[in-house]
Amino acid sequence: MSNDFIVKLKQAVLDGDEEIAQSAARSALDSGIDPLEIVKLSIQPAMDEIGDMFQNGDAYLPELIIAGDAATKALDLIMAKLAEKGQDFNSGTVVLGVMYGDNHDIGKNLVLAVLAANGFKVIDLGVNVQPKQLIDAAIKNNADIIAASTLITTSLPYTRELIGLLTAMGKRDDYFCIFGGGPVTPEWVVKAEADGYGRDAKDAVTLCKKLIEIGSRSKLSEPIIENALISK
Repeated sequence: MSNDFIVKLKQAVLDGDEEIAQSAARSALDSGIDPLEIVKLSIQPAMDEIGDMFQNGDAYLPELIIAGDAATKALDLIMAKLAEKGQDFNSGTVVLGVMYGDNHDIGKNLVLAVLAANGFKVIDLGVNVQPKQLIDAAIKNNADIIAASTLITTSLPYTRELIGLLTAMGKRDDYFCIFGGGPVTPEWVVKAEADGYGRDAKDAVTLCKKLIEIGSRSKLSEPIIENALISK
């Protein structure tokens, strides 16, 4: 029966059905399935699938958005259960947010889901986040990584402001800073003197794992660019 809840949740996310997604997530939790396993077995593959369909032209933005909304509803329950259990996260701590001026959260929510499924503790600040808010959260939660995104070009300069503020505070080497989102390019990441770039949620996980393995920003010789080439 528990496998039925996993299958049902995955399909609900693909269908963008928030009510069924919540119900299936609640049933899966009540049946005793580990919260991170629920994400890994249902939400992550569903969002990977809809993301691939979108990139291939087999799905459109509205479908991507409603799938993200359904995933978020399920994640709200799952993350609350993780907090309630005091579940141990051993992959690292990531402060996550969408930069100031941008209220789009589909990509951010997908990154949240996939990072959580891979054992990261994620401090989600939501959308429209000021650089100082990201830094304050990183300090408060002893984070390893600050991950920021934007889909709006006018919000892009705030990623660079984040780096500048960390530098001015004498805390630049305390945190890895990684960026992603539509207008963010590998070239911009290099120009902003950030530490990494990922094109999608899968890249974000790979990138975060590599940075955690490096351990210290002082050991990073150049930004890590996932799934993209820097133009010469």
